[in-house]
Amino acid sequence: MRELAQKAPGNDVPRSRRRLELLLFLILAFGIWPLVAIGVVGGYGFLVWMFQVVYGPPGPPAAH
Repeated sequence: MRELAQKAPGNDVPRSRRRLELLLFLILAFGIWPLVAIGVVGGYGFLVWMFQVVYGPPGPPAAH
C-alpha cells in the first residue's frame, strides 16, 4: 500500500520544480500576457486609424 502512495501522480514532483512552475505562471499571467493584450488592442487601434486616414471616417458621404 505504501508503494502505491509513493508512486501516485503529483507526489514525485520536487519542491524546486513546483516553485519554478509557479514563478513562470506568475510571470506569464501578470507580465507577458498583459503586454501581449495591450499590443493586440493597440495594433487593432492603429489599423483602424490608418484605415480611416486612407478611406475617411465611417458614415454617409459628405453632402456637396
